[in-house]
Amino acid sequence: MWTICRTGTYKPSFRHMSTLAATAIKENKETVKMLVTAGPHAQKAVGIWLFASAAWVFSMVILGGVTRLTRSGLSMTDWKFTGSLPPLSDEDWAIEFEKYKQSPEFKRVNRGMNIDDFKFIYWMEYAHRMWGRALGIMFALPFSYFMRKGYINLRLGVRLAGLFALGGGQGLIGWWMVKSGLEEPPSEYSQPRVSPYRLAAHLTSAFAIYCGLFWTALSVVMPEPPTESLAWVKGAAKVKRFALPVGILVGITAVSGAFVAGNDAGHAFNTFPKMGDSWIPEDVLSMKPLIRNFFENTATVQLDHRILATATLASITGLWWSTRKLDLHPAIRSLIGSTVGMAVLQVTLGISTLLSYVPVSLGTAHQAGALTLLTFMLLLNHTLRRPSQMLLKSLPAVAKTI
Repeated sequence: MWTICRTGTYKPSFRHMSTLAATAIKENKETVKMLVTAGPHAQKAVGIWLFASAAWVFSMVILGGVTRLTRSGLSMTDWKFTGSLPPLSDEDWAIEFEKYKQSPEFKRVNRGMNIDDFKFIYWMEYAHRMWGRALGIMFALPFSYFMRKGYINLRLGVRLAGLFALGGGQGLIGWWMVKSGLEEPPSEYSQPRVSPYRLAAHLTSAFAIYCGLFWTALSVVMPEPPTESLAWVKGAAKVKRFALPVGILVGITAVSGAFVAGNDAGHAFNTFPKMGDSWIPEDVLSMKPLIRNFFENTATVQLDHRILATATLASITGLWWSTRKLDLHPAIRSLIGSTVGMAVLQVTLGISTLLSYVPVSLGTAHQAGALTLLTFMLLLNHTLRRPSQMLLKSLPAVAKTI
């Protein structure tokens, strides 16, 4: 499971991090709640499918970010659940362009747009929608096959059916979001944009689907956490008390980023660490009722995100610092270090995006970084789970070294 160096220390190899646990499972199947019960081949097949589905959702989040940053999301003014063919002739393109000309975005922002510019934003939105529909097919067909083959037990089947239903609802949430951007803005000086609440719901739903798929995939391929001693189990239990709230904080910070995007708050206060000439803008509580400021006030939304991002980085760094002297499995120690590195990178991306006035490349990288950091926290919390009683009984007090 681990490569033993001549110095007697363990060198982590994530590729084989669950080998020992898998061996214990084969010997004690009755004590482990297996999600896939048709043997190692079925376990591997289902695991690969779920990881591929999670990766597909990850790509959907990135593509959605590019669509939003290129202001392509309002180019298609209607929606069909099953989708439709794109415009195939000049006449078809003229019809779609004419529909777009009736939208507030064209009238107030893109009045000078020509047909070629329109084709670009249309193809971006069309690709985003069809990529989501393709994911539905890619998920449903293997799901049906594995159910027929008996690879998936009832508990896993219900969980995956719920994720599939949430994925189908995601398309409806996406159109609900787009529809808000096709309505006339409240004042003649406002630019048309989607509701920040609906954008946050759309992005949060995508993150929830990704987390569900990724966690389930880990549970399929690694039913037991990697551990080789009771000392490492005790160390993991101490880390878990801090890792779970830190993971929740990472998720809250990501959701706050959705409100930054929904309010175009990244295009204001493009300075750091101060916001303009002050640490706290004067109008952070200018809206009534007070609660609206935290979701609709550009200054407050950006300030919230700055505070949450700083708290996230400090919390992850604190988690690493507090675990330096604990007796931990090398996989856990390596994961904590990697998470700190990813948190630093994500904060750097966020600051760079802000100072550069949100270019598409950096904005997309920052959104991808949020999901990557959340992935690290999911993997860490999954690795910190408590082993089954049967595995605990078979563990020595301390890990063996050579």
